[in-house]
Amino acid sequence: MCELVARTGRQQQRYEDGCRLVAGCIPFKYKMDDEICGDKPRKITEVLMINSQSGPGLLFPKGGWENDETVEEAAVREAIEEAGVRGDLKEFLGHYNFRSKSHQDEFSPEGLCKATMFALHVKEELDSWPEQSTRNRKWFTISEAAKRCRYPWMREALSTFSDYHDSSDVEDNGTTSADDEGDHNSEYSSPLSR
Repeated sequence: MCELVARTGRQQQRYEDGCRLVAGCIPFKYKMDDEICGDKPRKITEVLMINSQSGPGLLFPKGGWENDETVEEAAVREAIEEAGVRGDLKEFLGHYNFRSKSHQDEFSPEGLCKATMFALHVKEELDSWPEQSTRNRKWFTISEAAKRCRYPWMREALSTFSDYHDSSDVEDNGTTSADDEGDHNSEYSSPLSR
């Protein structure tokens, strides 16, 4: 049984200019491949993806950023709640704007969202986690993950992630749709300074 409990509800949800603020991460680890590169084994970067509860395709953990936490704390919390992993936040991957069909409310009637994404170096995979009854998790290489991303904006975040890790291992094979805008801004201004 899981001791952790997922946060629910919208009482503490942050909004800015009609957008719901979201925090998330791309969980990653390194795996040593048996193939020898020079005089040592080749290191492969793998990323963790979870299933969507509302349709096909896979996602990276993300969710609402709440008033009582920093954006970094929210990203770490979502990784624990949705994917059951803990680790160290590394690179800031950018801000991504998208439209959510399932998260429309009085503060964001059009479902506009702004996600702040980070890379999370996984140190621990939990045996039980808050959303394990509805979420499956699986590790992929960067190129495999790019093919499975449900949303174009997540592929774009993965491409940014790839710039830090395996720059030759990601494919850009998606376009932006009207329901998933995918606007990206990699200039980071810490929400803590607001």
